[in-house]
Amino acid sequence: MNLNQVLQRKLMPHLRNSAAMIGLTVPISTALDNLFLAIVLLALFFNAPAIWRIISDNPVARAALMLFAMLSVAVTYGDTPVSESLGILGKYIDLAFVPLFMLMFAEIRTRIFAERAFIGAMGLTLLFSYLLGWHVIGVQDWMSTMASADNPVIFHSHITQNNMMAYAAFLALLKVRDALNSRLRFTWLLFAVLAIVNVLFMVQGRTGYVILLVLLCWFAWGSLSRYAQQRGKVWGWRQGAIVLLAACLVVSGAYLSSSRLHERVSLVVQEVQAWQPNQENQGSSAGTRLNFYYNAVQIFAKNPILGVGTGGFEAAFTQQIKDTDLLTTPNPHNEYLLIASQTGILGLALFLYLFYTIWQNAPRLDSHYLQDAARGLVLAYVINCALNSAIHDHADGLFFAWMAALLFSQLNANRHA
Repeated sequence: MNLNQVLQRKLMPHLRNSAAMIGLTVPISTALDNLFLAIVLLALFFNAPAIWRIISDNPVARAALMLFAMLSVAVTYGDTPVSESLGILGKYIDLAFVPLFMLMFAEIRTRIFAERAFIGAMGLTLLFSYLLGWHVIGVQDWMSTMASADNPVIFHSHITQNNMMAYAAFLALLKVRDALNSRLRFTWLLFAVLAIVNVLFMVQGRTGYVILLVLLCWFAWGSLSRYAQQRGKVWGWRQGAIVLLAACLVVSGAYLSSSRLHERVSLVVQEVQAWQPNQENQGSSAGTRLNFYYNAVQIFAKNPILGVGTGGFEAAFTQQIKDTDLLTTPNPHNEYLLIASQTGILGLALFLYLFYTIWQNAPRLDSHYLQDAARGLVLAYVINCALNSAIHDHADGLFFAWMAALLFSQLNANRHA
């Protein structure tokens, strides 16, 4: 038995478990994320041929690496010092982990463990969020600095928690649809309801409101269309319009019944209406973001082909607003504009191609659950990236790479079965 075989037998089970454990840590702890990522990275040293096969065979792995490669090339140009550029490139390193994660998730038992780890972490987050929101416990030292009874976020920001909770609620609804018995169906339905209430009425992450609405519509569309097909009926635009109308009624009911939700949405509307380009917006979250977007578009318009280089956004933004009273920012809270500003139209095209690849290859997965989960992931991040620099941010970016790998690692298993 050679050294590589010994390492495979001794280390790979632990490395697979470490990759799965990221599902538990990504909603909870950045430090633990980095520890498990470092452990998983060890697999690279004795699995290079297998990883190369995944890159060759798996379109999602290729698309993720193509985007990371473009960001890597963009380090070589622009006025930003290489050390700073590499620091920003490091925030996108999760994309390069996609094929490695796929190798770790080659076995079905690891995939099951990984999914349970993520759901368990969201269940723990949900438990503490309700305990805090209901004043059963007070704010603890280990909680997020944003935590309060009025905004019961636990481990990360309200944006990150609501985004992940919205996706967890969606997965739970998919589980309800596919449950084999009434006990499982009730358990998953309870989780989904508690998560939806937490997103809409307890935590203040407004991006999560939009993600949840879109995922609920996608769940309804997918479930009803498949039901119609099973009955041999046509599912077309009329039925889709009914689903959309029902979603609007649900949203309207939630908006009118919750003073907190009403206030949060109304505040956004007021801030958008009051916004003026490059005018200081004291206390206006939406106005600040609109200034970020406005100036990021100007940066992109001046550097449309290749952008200003990876890590060059902050300096370019500072230059762009030099004659205003605005404060600078390291990112525009919009991933499309951040990537376009740094890597131009080529990088933006590769970013959109990554979403397209996941969407187009979802029907190749074995079950309706996986297919809908994959397309739900795309929908969630299409929205998230429009309102935040989601791939650039640690927790959101790592979760996207980890979840995409978890879902599409099945393609490798099917090919080599």
